[in-house]
Amino acid sequence: MVLPNENMIQLYDGYDEEYNCPILDEDRVPGELDNQMRECGVIVDYHGYDFFPERWFHIVFALRTDANILYEILEMRGYNEKELKDNIQCEIFQVLYEEATASYKEEVVHQLPSNKPEELENNVDQILKWIEQRIKDHNS
Repeated sequence: MVLPNENMIQLYDGYDEEYNCPILDEDRVPGELDNQMRECGVIVDYHGYDFFPERWFHIVFALRTDANILYEILEMRGYNEKELKDNIQCEIFQVLYEEATASYKEEVVHQLPSNKPEELENNVDQILKWIEQRIKDHNS
């Protein structure tokens, strides 16, 4: 995770060869991002919830994908066998959704289907409507 500003703070502390990805330094994230998260309208896209402070979020969306569709997508992206297996198991057992409901108030966590392009468009529309309503409610 890298902040998109002139400081370009790197929030990782190594590389995981098994998963072919940087290792996020979860202990540094809250301190490094706290000022940015105080601003209205910040969106965080990450595959985990448990280390983000609850105060940062007014709503959390957990995107869900059918395991068969997810497998095809990840296979096309070149995921190795371990990455495929772990990601599919997480989806089947709703690991991230359950992590979200354990980390935040249940009423702010929402599951959205993410199987087809039409669902992705509907998700964007739903999220935009929520943001518009939040702004309207906050400004009144």
